[in-house]
Amino acid sequence: MPEAIEQIRSTASLVVPEIVLLVTACVLFCAGPFMINDSGESPPGLRHRWGFVSLVGLVVAWMVWFRGGTEEIQGTLFHIDHLVWYTRGLSLSAGVVLALVLWNQIDDNHSAEAYASLLTILAGTNLVAASNDLVSLFLSLEMVSIPTYVLLYLPRRDRSGSEATLKYFLLSVFSSALVLYGMSWLFGAAGTTNFTAIQEVLASHPHAAEGLVEVSFALMLAGLCFRITAVPFHFYAPDVFQGTTAANAAMLSYIPKLVGFMALIRLIPLTEAVESSQLWVPEHSAKLLLAILALATMFVGNLMALRQKHIYRLMAYSSIAHAGYMLIGLVVGDILPVGGRDALLFYLATYGLMTIGVFALLSAVGNKRQDGGRRDPGASRLSTVLPLPCTRLDDLRGLSRSQPAVALLLAVCLFSLTGLPPTAGFLGKLNLFLTAWSDESDIGRGLAIALAINAAISAWYYLRMVALMFLEPADPEADQTRALQMAPMLAGVTCALVTILIFVAPQWLWDSVR
Repeated sequence: MPEAIEQIRSTASLVVPEIVLLVTACVLFCAGPFMINDSGESPPGLRHRWGFVSLVGLVVAWMVWFRGGTEEIQGTLFHIDHLVWYTRGLSLSAGVVLALVLWNQIDDNHSAEAYASLLTILAGTNLVAASNDLVSLFLSLEMVSIPTYVLLYLPRRDRSGSEATLKYFLLSVFSSALVLYGMSWLFGAAGTTNFTAIQEVLASHPHAAEGLVEVSFALMLAGLCFRITAVPFHFYAPDVFQGTTAANAAMLSYIPKLVGFMALIRLIPLTEAVESSQLWVPEHSAKLLLAILALATMFVGNLMALRQKHIYRLMAYSSIAHAGYMLIGLVVGDILPVGGRDALLFYLATYGLMTIGVFALLSAVGNKRQDGGRRDPGASRLSTVLPLPCTRLDDLRGLSRSQPAVALLLAVCLFSLTGLPPTAGFLGKLNLFLTAWSDESDIGRGLAIALAINAAISAWYYLRMVALMFLEPADPEADQTRALQMAPMLAGVTCALVTILIFVAPQWLWDSVR
């Protein structure tokens, strides 16, 4: 018994920031229902109080992470290294911004559960990167998936919201089954679930159970492609984005990608039977498979985005295309002067800023229609009416005249998604291009050319949004009904300014990546 207690303590000491998030989430889950009376009414503005509590939890976790340093600690279930430190920084920073975007997109009655779900998702994201065992990895993946179902359902319980939640739930369960099935094959090949032990077994017997390892790699890759929205596992994204709120769409566009790529970075070296997870040189078969996925994902995402008139569907296909860009980092490996994993991690940071910034600014410019906005069917009669964000391209017409600051910041984020200077997106795409070109293989050079072509294609629909804001005449009725939401506006300002800051002084981020 004392040994078990000591193991629990040693394991808990490795994941203190995640424990802070989970404790805050438990407080929100437990205290939230007691703030609603027997008639289903809650105090007005309750969602702002729960939002503040969640921000306090995120700030405390951020301080614990920042003071913890980058010391490498080996555990049975978790392995803390620089990758975990970097992932925590990305997820906690994104969590603060997402909490601000969520500020006015959930009714008072369900705000505690929504913020608690967000904190649980962030904790699961960090635990995925820290996992050192197949069991802890799968449980961490489910810690992300299950709260996502709740978070998708709570803000919008109308028909479209329920449809989006159901589609994501069914396909997420299917992807989890694929990942778990792949893990079982890997366990059959190695006879253990611990990552370190799996590496030792496969390194000492590189050709033993080779077929099992290949099947395991294919199954786990297929399951994780759902999370990063890679073709052909992308088809749920446009419908789910369209049926949910801006805050949830922002979360879906970034957090699952962070989770999926961290899981791939941990799992792929195991299936390649290398001695250290810090170095990965893909074999030809794995390299070819990932290259095909990257090409298909880039072209499908960008070409389908050209036809969209709904902003959220357009951003969903944009998210798919960016997953293809990031897959290039896995294709080329880590032995180059600019390693593929380094370029991928750098791009993950820049992509989070620009995509969350777009959704934050879209939700900041709410439209108060004649009925005053959108009242959620499940909200109590005391709940404040929620604003309607911009959802269609036509909503952007003449935005520079009614809200010039929002239009300018949104243009910065769109320029960054396009890959134009002076934004962080330019450096992110440049790193991926140079990484692929430095590979000096036909696959690497082909991916570099494809990346440049797709960046040009994406410029059409991103710059079309900028043209609508600055070159098209405004709708007089729309100008009179727009109202600025301060919390998501603060999130959008932060994202846009940091996007420019990284372009001006990128070394601090690159040092963190390296």
